[in-house]
Order: sequence, then structure tokens, then C-alpha cells
Amino acid sequence: MDRISKLKAFLESSPDDSFLKHALALEYIKLEDDAAARALFEELLQHEPSYVGSYYHLGKLLERAGEQELAAATYEKGMAMAREAKDKHAYNELQAAYEDLMY
Repeated sequence: MDRISKLKAFLESSPDDSFLKHALALEYIKLEDDAAARALFEELLQHEPSYVGSYYHLGKLLERAGEQELAAATYEKGMAMAREAKDKHAYNELQAAYEDLMY
């Protein structure tokens, strides 16, 4: 069974597991299925906005899709959530991505 099939099977028994959704979205990115990855990241962040790690990947995906304004807004939201969580590492990564995009 491949990784995607395994993750989907795990999600059937734990449909609200943010870690599994994040992992599955990353697998879709590897396959260049950005639409499936985006849907998962958006669903995950709607359900659990404090899942800081997904903002970076969603932002990068949006950049690739040419949606610069939405990517910037995603990084900004992620930075706010990282600041709230006192996650300096995530904040710094999101800030660097934001600055690379904007400047």
C-alpha cells in the first residue's frame, strides 16, 4: 500500500486528524497535485487555525499558482498564529517566505 492510500485509510478512522491531513497534502504536493493539496490545507486550517506548519506550505502552493496576494495573506495569518503560539521557528520561516514574496 502506498503512502497516500495509507494516509487515506488512517483518515477514514480519524477524519479530523490535522497531522494526517497535513501529511496527505504534502504527499499530493510531491505528485504535483496542487489542487488536492490546497483543498486539504484549507480544510485543515479552517478546522484548526492553530496548525501553524500548514500556513507555510499553503502559502508556497498559492505562490506557485500565481495567487501572490492570497499567499501573502496566508503567511500573515500564519505569522499571527505562530506569534500567538510563541513558535519562533515557524514565525521566522513564515516571515522569510513573506519577505521573499513581497520584496
